[in-house]
Amino acid sequence: MRLGLPPLAIRTRLTLWYTSVLFAILVVISVLSYSALAWSLRQDLDASLLTVARVVRDTGPAGAGPDLASEALRELLGPDFYDKFVQLFDPQGNLGFRSMPRALGTLPLSPEARDNARRGLPTFETVELPDKKRVRVVTLPLIVGGRVAQLIQAGLPLERMDHTLWRYAQTLLVLVPLGLLLAAAGGFAIARVALRRVDEMTRTARRITAEDLSQRIPVRGTADELDRLAETLNGMLVRLESTMVQLRRFTADAAHELRTPLTVLKGGIEVALRAERSGDEYRSVLASSLEEVERVSRLAEDLLLLSRLTAGVEGERTRVDLEPIVLEVFDLGSRLARETGVSLRLAGAEPAAVIGQPRSLWRALMNLVDNAVKYTPAGGKVELTLTRRDGRAELSVQDTGPGIDPAQLGRIFQPFVRLDDARARVQGGAGLGLAIARSIVVAHGGVLDVESTPGAGSRFIIRLPLAPEPA
Repeated sequence: MRLGLPPLAIRTRLTLWYTSVLFAILVVISVLSYSALAWSLRQDLDASLLTVARVVRDTGPAGAGPDLASEALRELLGPDFYDKFVQLFDPQGNLGFRSMPRALGTLPLSPEARDNARRGLPTFETVELPDKKRVRVVTLPLIVGGRVAQLIQAGLPLERMDHTLWRYAQTLLVLVPLGLLLAAAGGFAIARVALRRVDEMTRTARRITAEDLSQRIPVRGTADELDRLAETLNGMLVRLESTMVQLRRFTADAAHELRTPLTVLKGGIEVALRAERSGDEYRSVLASSLEEVERVSRLAEDLLLLSRLTAGVEGERTRVDLEPIVLEVFDLGSRLARETGVSLRLAGAEPAAVIGQPRSLWRALMNLVDNAVKYTPAGGKVELTLTRRDGRAELSVQDTGPGIDPAQLGRIFQPFVRLDDARARVQGGAGLGLAIARSIVVAHGGVLDVESTPGAGSRFIIRLPLAPEPA
């Protein structure tokens, strides 16, 4: 058995992500700010040391004694000389005057400082003393007659700067965790408020069942992401409710269609068994029963086909030439039309090929022709046409029947819908022909349209995309 931690809530994951990103940002900002502060303090310190060295170079107090020289420097520099010291070297690097405490010892004159002095350039260095203390030093040459007459060295211990940086680092070490804690608390509160609507949507969705799809998720009108999610879910619920209504109606209609022939079959058999019958009477009952069985069988096959088409079950598709299919349908439809006194005419058949299943396309066209023949009165005409137009193949079935009321055009492709119910039952129709035809056409990427004028007939048009020409 595998054990693990329970999944974290979205608000917790959002808070952790937000806190992690903020922590990374604060670390980067802290490092950059610490580096900027150190650089700024270093620049200020170097500028101050260079000022002291230049004052010493320009006033020349080295000619007096050590005490008088130190006093003169203090008078000249004032507070700037408080924690600084000065050393003077001759061109050979021998120490002359110095104002620094003896405890610090003598700071060496580096070769780099001598080389820069010969070029008249100042040199900034950080020197570490034996007691691990660090001193910032600038060495400035005194040029007389184009030659180095003296080297002036001004220095300052880095204890105050290091202390300032350490205090700043301590401040960051306190403020960064505190800021993260406050940000995490604020982020969690914000995430909780932001996701409160998600909880409301979840509770509403839990109350929605297959038996009651009328409830909708409230939309606040803010036009934000959650409103769009609510609108999307509501749209899905509308489609589900419509599907469930159609499914219930389909189930009820299917049960009704099956019950009628079964009731007739049962009644005929019960009547035949009530008394002794002659052989002819039994044969008549069996023949009638066989007709009802065939009707139930056809209905079951149609329901199975419609179910497969609705579920998207498809077989292998190939390149299909529509002209032979049209001719085959025309041949069979002509025989059906003669039996009812209707004239079936082939107005034209242009060569056209599509990608699909030949048997399914034959079934769709045959259903339209059969429907047109059934609903066209004796003496009427049905016209079958195959044309190419705008990159599509058009199969047209036009009749001179009674036409369809415009208010009923949206219903004729629904299963078990019969506009002339009594006539359809007499002719054995279950109201599935147009629904099957449309499902087949849609499964082939086409559309099935209808144009009808009451009293002037109807025209059904199958439009299918043409197959690409073979290479």
